[in-house]
Amino acid sequence: MDGGEESEQVASAVIGGTGVVGSYIVEHLVRRGERVLALSRSQRQRAGVEWLRADLLKPDTLVLPVFSTLYCTADAVLLADALPYLLNSGAKRLVAFSSTSVLTKQDTELDEERKMIRHLAEAERRIVAVCEQRHVGWTILRPTLVYAEGRDTNITPLSRLIRRFGFMPLVGGAPGLRQPVHAEDVAIGAIAAAASQVTVNKFYSLPGAETLSYREMIGRVFDGLHLPRRLISVPPWLWRAGFGLAKPLFPGSNVAMGIRMMKDMTFDATPAVRDFGWDPRAFRPIFD
Repeated sequence: MDGGEESEQVASAVIGGTGVVGSYIVEHLVRRGERVLALSRSQRQRAGVEWLRADLLKPDTLVLPVFSTLYCTADAVLLADALPYLLNSGAKRLVAFSSTSVLTKQDTELDEERKMIRHLAEAERRIVAVCEQRHVGWTILRPTLVYAEGRDTNITPLSRLIRRFGFMPLVGGAPGLRQPVHAEDVAIGAIAAAASQVTVNKFYSLPGAETLSYREMIGRVFDGLHLPRRLISVPPWLWRAGFGLAKPLFPGSNVAMGIRMMKDMTFDATPAVRDFGWDPRAFRPIFD
C-alpha cells in the first residue's frame, strides 16, 4: 500500500470480508468512496479493496497497515484472542459482532450450548477490556436471526429442507416470536454505528423490522419459494422421542432447536433506532 495515499484516506478494516455480513460492509464502504482493507481466510480481488489473507487462529502472524476503524464479523471468541494483535496505533473504533444468543440461550438444556454461551459472554468482556486498555471506542452489535437468501446458516438451510420435502414440522405449533434481520441491513447498521459518537462503549440488539411467530416466519419462507404452506404441528414429546430418527433429515440441528420454536426470542430496537437510525426491512425473503 502506498504510504502517501494512505495518509490521505485512512482505511477501514473488515475482518470476515467474504462472510454474509462482512461482504455487505465491504460493499457499502466502497460505495461511500472509502478505502477498505478486507481480511479473510481466502484471497479475493475487488477494486477499492486491499485484500489480505488472515487467520485469527494465528494472530501473532498478522501484520496490518494502519487503519482507524475495525469491523469484525468473525466469531467474537476468536476476536477476543486476536484483538491485542489487531489494534494498531491508528485504531480509534471497533464495531464487533456477538449474538442475541448470549441472552436467549442461557437456559438451554444442552451442555454444549451452555458452554458456547459462557465462552461468548466471556469473549464480549475480554473485547471490552482490551479496547478500554488501548483507548479504542467499542460498539458490540447483537443481531437476531440473520439471513441473506442463499447465503446464511439460519433461514437458507430451512428453505432447502422445505424445497426438498415440501413441508415443515413445527414443534408445538411454533408460536415463539422471532425478528429475522437481513444481513445487508446489519452491515448498514454497523457502518452507521461506527460513525456515531453516541454508540461508543455500548451494546445494541439488532432485531428485524417485524416480530413474527416462528410459524409465520416459516410460512413466509414457503411464500418466498412459491410453494403452498404445508406446516405440520408436532407435539413436543413426539419431537423429543422421534428426533433420533429424524436427525439425519435435519443436519446440524438438535432437540433444543425444535423446542425453542415455542419460545419468544425478541429484542427492543429502540436504542439502535435512537442512536444510529436503525431501519431494517420487513421479512419477505425471495428464493430463486
